[in-house]
Amino acid sequence: MESKFIQKNKKALVAALIGAVAGGLYYYFVGCESGNCVIVSNPFIIIPYGALLGYLFAGIFSKKEVVSSQTNENS
Repeated sequence: MESKFIQKNKKALVAALIGAVAGGLYYYFVGCESGNCVIVSNPFIIIPYGALLGYLFAGIFSKKEVVSSQTNENS
């Protein structure tokens, strides 16, 4: 039984998971050998960073519900 949060944010959570995997792969294949690169030299930084970017990237393409407010123009 899925919670309402997971049902509502399924696409964003999948995108965050894909971003985390992409961050791990970037660290493994590209990385930074000298250790001077702050973000990519540590897997504990690049994996959550990739997940955050994936989550934000998914938010770009999500549709927002438009709530129309009715105004009374009978003045």
